[in-house]
Amino acid sequence: MTNANSPAISTVGVPREVKTAEHRVAMTPDGVRELARGGVSVFVEDGAGVGASIMNEDYEAAGATIVPTAADAWSQQMVVKVKEPKAEEFQYLREDLTLFTYLHLAAYPAVAEALLAAKTTGVAYETVQTADGGLPLLAPMSEVAGRLAPQMGAHFLERHKGGRGVLMGGVPGVSPAKVVVLGAGNVGWSSAVIAAGMEAEVTVLDKNLDRLRYVDQIHKGRISTLASNQGSIERTVMEADLVIGAVLVAGGRAPVVVTEDLVKQMKPRAVIVDVAVDQGGCIETTRETTHDEPVYEMHGVVHYAVGNMPGAVPHTSTYALTNATLPYQFEVAVYGAIGAARRNPAIAHGLNTVNGSHANAIVAASLGATAVDALG
Repeated sequence: MTNANSPAISTVGVPREVKTAEHRVAMTPDGVRELARGGVSVFVEDGAGVGASIMNEDYEAAGATIVPTAADAWSQQMVVKVKEPKAEEFQYLREDLTLFTYLHLAAYPAVAEALLAAKTTGVAYETVQTADGGLPLLAPMSEVAGRLAPQMGAHFLERHKGGRGVLMGGVPGVSPAKVVVLGAGNVGWSSAVIAAGMEAEVTVLDKNLDRLRYVDQIHKGRISTLASNQGSIERTVMEADLVIGAVLVAGGRAPVVVTEDLVKQMKPRAVIVDVAVDQGGCIETTRETTHDEPVYEMHGVVHYAVGNMPGAVPHTSTYALTNATLPYQFEVAVYGAIGAARRNPAIAHGLNTVNGSHANAIVAASLGATAVDALG
């Protein structure tokens, strides 16, 4: 705090998300109460929580003020969101604003340009990183997206949805679907667990052998593991009914591990679910889609590449996200972004833009720029 009784940031705005079919909200009523404990007032845009089944009166009962427009929510000292600002929200960016949300600047360079031009302090959920390398604010949404991926894949494998007409678990006498998961992190592991639970034949690939060893020990052979290299990727992807892309580079653009030429060699009407799309995608033929139009066909393969997959289950996702983000939101509000970053190295990693400059080296490098030491 700036002094014993006053937080560095005294007002926080919670606007309604404007990304297509995005129904999550960045704060729950419990978050409002928690921030009030630190002397921070919360202003929630009218209807911001409706998609997640949180009503205006729920926020008001917790002590929030409901404001009629997005401009009112954005006019506060700090704004907390779920997704990166869209072009129509760039007008609200300004020098004395702290924005705390998923930014994914490597995949959305226009957002980076807008933040830099406005000199907004941008703190990204996805680059907050603990000393052990963990990504605590990315993990819950990775788990949700990972668990959704086989569900979506199974849906679009149905023939009337454009897929091969394959049942994930097969039936006695008929082989189950072959599911290939590229990456054994939070997304990949969650995907593999659900796909295996649907009784598919699941193979997980990763370069980290210790991670594969862990998956193998937990699942005792129910999920096959393979060391990831070009040869193993090619062999498994060509045989797959469903490929789930789950490759992550914290803060940077996802590496392309499946080329367009390999997609051309996949089974006709196989399905790709590229969960890494919000980091640019790990399949060369990926382009971002929306919940309204989630799939497209290329080279005879169905592609699902929704950039905000957890938005499909906003009630679950909102609570999973805010359970993780609230302590960090509280710390940033009480001490300010720079003050909180000096106290907590995890938040220092979260700083992406400060006073017109990049502040995260990995994000900056992915955009061909150089980062400054914002804490110097």
